[in-house]
Amino acid sequence: MKLPAISFTNKELEHFDDAIQREWLITNGLGGYAASTVLGLNTRKYHGLLVAALHPPGNRTVCLAKLDEEVQVGNVVYQFGANEFQGKIFPKGHLFLKAFSVSPFPSYTYGVHSIKVKKTIFMPQEKNAVAALYKVLNGSESDVKFRIFPLLTCRHFHSVIDRWRTPLCFSQQQHGSEVKLAFDMPKAAIAIRATTGRFIENPAWVERLYYREEANRGESSTDDCYQPGYFEVIVPRKREEEFAIVTAASENSQKCTAILHTVGSTTADVKRQFKTTMATRERILAAFYASLSQVPPSDWLNWLLLSADTFIVKGAEGKISVLAGYFWFETWGRDMFISLPGLLLTTGRFEEARRMLLHFMSYCRRGLIPNYVDDKSGEAAYNTVDATLWYVNAVLQFLKYTGDFKSVQKQLWEGLKTIISYHERGTDFDIRVDSDGLLVHGPRLTWMDAEVDGKAVTPRARKAVEIQALWYNALKTMKLLARKFEEPSLAEKYEEMAQVAEKSFNEKFWNHKNSCLFDVVETAYADATLRPNQIIAVALDFTMLNKDRCMKVVDATRRELLTPFGLRTLTPKAPSYKGMYVGDRQSRDQAYHNGTVWPWLLGPYVTALRKAESCNTHDLKNLLMPLFTEQLTQAGLGTLSEIFDGDPPHLPRGCIAQAWSIAEPLRAYIEDVLCIRPKYEDILLV
Repeated sequence: MKLPAISFTNKELEHFDDAIQREWLITNGLGGYAASTVLGLNTRKYHGLLVAALHPPGNRTVCLAKLDEEVQVGNVVYQFGANEFQGKIFPKGHLFLKAFSVSPFPSYTYGVHSIKVKKTIFMPQEKNAVAALYKVLNGSESDVKFRIFPLLTCRHFHSVIDRWRTPLCFSQQQHGSEVKLAFDMPKAAIAIRATTGRFIENPAWVERLYYREEANRGESSTDDCYQPGYFEVIVPRKREEEFAIVTAASENSQKCTAILHTVGSTTADVKRQFKTTMATRERILAAFYASLSQVPPSDWLNWLLLSADTFIVKGAEGKISVLAGYFWFETWGRDMFISLPGLLLTTGRFEEARRMLLHFMSYCRRGLIPNYVDDKSGEAAYNTVDATLWYVNAVLQFLKYTGDFKSVQKQLWEGLKTIISYHERGTDFDIRVDSDGLLVHGPRLTWMDAEVDGKAVTPRARKAVEIQALWYNALKTMKLLARKFEEPSLAEKYEEMAQVAEKSFNEKFWNHKNSCLFDVVETAYADATLRPNQIIAVALDFTMLNKDRCMKVVDATRRELLTPFGLRTLTPKAPSYKGMYVGDRQSRDQAYHNGTVWPWLLGPYVTALRKAESCNTHDLKNLLMPLFTEQLTQAGLGTLSEIFDGDPPHLPRGCIAQAWSIAEPLRAYIEDVLCIRPKYEDILLV
C-alpha cells in the first residue's frame, strides 16, 4: 500500500510567513514524538526531534531539540540550521532549503552550489529514539566537511530552561562517535551516535532561543539548549555519502544504551529500521482496506488513518490509551471514549479497543471514570460528569462492532452496574440522579470546562443538555445488557429510570419559542443560549426526541453554528461570542467555548443529519470534505487541528493534532457517508 505524501517546493518554502505555520509530527506509539516546522525552525517549546515519554505514555521530556547542519567548502562555511532569537533569525539555513516533504516521515533537501543534502527523520516504533538519515552529494572538485550540531536539553515539555536560574546538572562522556549525557534532574540519560565520521567535543550553550508560537500564546517562550560538540563527516569530491545520527533517551544509562543498540550502529542497520518502520505504516493502511474493501482509497483518507494511529499509545504492561492531542494534552477520559469508535472500531482494531476499555475500568472510582491522567505524576483526576457516560457509550459501540458480550460480561459488567449505582445514589462533584430522573451535576464538569482566574467561563451547572442525553443513552444500554445477561429485574429497573428521564427531559428541555433544546436547565432557570451540545441528543443511538424535534434541533444547529470545518460553540448572535481564538491564555480561554469551532462536532452533526432528515450520502460527504482536504495541508501536515476560529476564514488554532478531530469525522464518513454500519448493530439495537 503506497503511503501518502505532502510536498513543498523551493518556491513555496520561500513564503516564510506561510511556511512557518506548517508543522509536522511523527510518533513512536509510547507517547513520545518528534515535531518541528517545514523550515526546520522550532516555533514551540513542544517542538523537538526527540520528546521522549520516560514513563509511557507520560512524563514527556524534550531531549533532542534539533540537529543543525553546516557544510564547509574550502574556507567557506554554509549553515543549514535555522534558529530564532528575539528580533532575528540566525543562522538562516532555511534559505538553502530546496524542498520539503512528509511521506509520512519528514525529509528536508538543502542545496548550495554543487552540494546537495537530504535529511530524513523517523522514530522507530515503541522506542524512545529518533534517527536522522543523511544523504550528502558532493558534486564539487574538492572534499567537503559536513558537520551536525545536536542541541540537547532535558526538560518536561511544558517547561523551558534558563541555564542561569535553573541550571541543568549533567555529566558528559564520549566514546568514539558516540556521546552520552547523564542528567540529575530529571533523572535521565541521552545518548547520540553517528554511524560514520567522528565526534568533536566542543561544549557550548545556545541561549535565549525564541519560540514565536509560545509568545503568541502568552506562554514561556525563551529557552537555552546545550551543544556538546559536533559530528563531522568528510565527503570526498564527486561522491555521495550516506550515514545516520541516532539519539536515544531513558531514565538510566544502561537502558539508553540498549535502545541505541536496537536501532543499530551502522548506516545499514538504521536503514533497515527505517524500512521496518515504513512497513508498519503500510500495514495500517493495508489492514484497513482489506477489512473494508468497499472503501475507495484516497490520499486524504490514508492521512486520516495514519493520523488516527498517532494517538493510540502503549503504557506500562502494554496498557492501551489515547493521547487527546499533540502537543500538550494528556490521556483524557472524555476524549478517549468519544474517539474510541473512530480510532479503533471503524479501523478494525477491536482487541486494542477491548484492552482500552478494560484498562480504564481499573481507574473507576466511586462510579467515575477519570477526566484525565496527569502527564507528570500519573495521578488521575475525576472532575468530570461526562467521561463516564461516554465510556458506557463506547462499550455500546464496541458491542455493535464485535458482538463480544462475553468479554463485556466477564470484565466490565460489574463495573458498569457500579457506575449506575453510584450515579443513582450520588457521588463526587454533586453528581446524582434528581427526583425528576435527570442527572444533576456541579459546575465545570462538562466538556466546556475552561476557566479564567479560577472561575468557570461556561459553568453549565445543574443539568446540561448533552449530559441528560448521555445519561438516557447509558440507561438504555444498561437495560440492553441486563436483558442479555439474564437479569430481568435489573433490566426493568433501568427501563423505568430511562422512561422517567425521557418524560422530564421533553417537558423541561424543549424550547418552544426557538424550536430547539435549552442548553442547561437549572432549578428556576433554563439557558436558551444556542450551543452545539444539543446535537448529541439527536446523534446518540438512544434518543429521547421524536423525529420532528430531531429535525428542528438539526435545523437550528445548521442555521447558526455550522461552518466548513466544524460547529461553533456559540451562536454569533450571543453577546459573549468570540470570533477569534487568539491572545494570552485568559483571552483564549474566554473564546474556547464561546464561538470557537470544534471539528469533532462534525461527527455527531453528520450522524444527526442522517437520522433526522435521511440526507443523501453526497450531501453528507460534502459536509466533511473541506475538513478532510483543505486542512490536511495547513497547520499540522497530514492531521487535523483541535479548533478553528469562529469567524471566517476559520484559521486553525490550538493543538495541531487532536484525537477526536480525526476520530469523529472519520467515524461519520465510514458509518454515515459510506453507510458501512457496524456488523452487529441491527441485532443489538432491535
